[in-house]
Amino acid sequence: MSLRLVFVHGIGAARRADEECARWSAALAEGFRRSGHSDLADRLAGGRQVDVHFCHYGDLFTPGQAQGAGAAPLGAGEAQILVELLTETVEEHLAEVSQEQVRAQLLAARAQLRPPGPAQGAGDLLRRAINAATTLLGIGPLRRSGQWVSAKFLVGDLAQVARYLARGEHDASGATLDVRIRARVRAAFGDGPVIAVTHSLGTVVGLEALHEYTGEVPLLVTLGSPIAMRTVVLPRLVPQPPRTPRAVRRWLNFWDRDDVVVSRPRLAEDLKPNETGVLPQSARIDSDGLWVHTATKYLSKADVAGPIAETLRRHVSAR
Repeated sequence: MSLRLVFVHGIGAARRADEECARWSAALAEGFRRSGHSDLADRLAGGRQVDVHFCHYGDLFTPGQAQGAGAAPLGAGEAQILVELLTETVEEHLAEVSQEQVRAQLLAARAQLRPPGPAQGAGDLLRRAINAATTLLGIGPLRRSGQWVSAKFLVGDLAQVARYLARGEHDASGATLDVRIRARVRAAFGDGPVIAVTHSLGTVVGLEALHEYTGEVPLLVTLGSPIAMRTVVLPRLVPQPPRTPRAVRRWLNFWDRDDVVVSRPRLAEDLKPNETGVLPQSARIDSDGLWVHTATKYLSKADVAGPIAETLRRHVSAR
């Protein structure tokens, strides 16, 4: 059975799978060339000998309605997860920032997330999140990242993480939102073998879907992942305790220090290995310029693309 390369996207607006697959493939082909695998880049770009699939699930967040910032109706539980997500993001940056002005802005954002008195429902929690996000997007590299034009868009995207982790929103058959999303990913994997390249929220979805997968996974790549967020994501992962899926033979995790969504590389400390001893290996990627959270920024890097090319080369015969 041929090796399948599967892209799993993260937070953001609904998208066209064919267009996104082309964009991700082009970025990965650029990374292949930078890492000395030009022949594989040509095969990937030409659609030859590389079975590529893009798993799209963004439409499940907005059934029957137009996509827009803040379109997701959050209950109190989801809004609380959203606030916790932003709070941990602030704490992560506070732990590594020494510049006084930046620290003052981060402390201001934390205060906006934790004002005196109990929250007055989901609306109050959402206002706290938007106020803090506005402050965050005014901070140095986070402002320069250019990913979100406003705090409402950032909060709207992060709300998708909260909704997935809340394990709610049952459909007519009783399936929750997270179950429906994982079903899309599981279908994209096929029956194996598969290289899973996952991004942002997709790293959480992909990890959980791989626990349900019985095929061979020679390589799992996680990009800009929030998995290691210790107070928000790790305790809510399924199954517990968090561990490397049984089928995964190698796991590479890449993070960018200017990526507001990504948690710092503690995955090997916080997850248990699978039966063959596989743990994630983390490496930092520095992306100058704008849009550092996009998957294509990561994929165009030689350090990211190189191991994917090497894994493909072992499974794709030369022409």
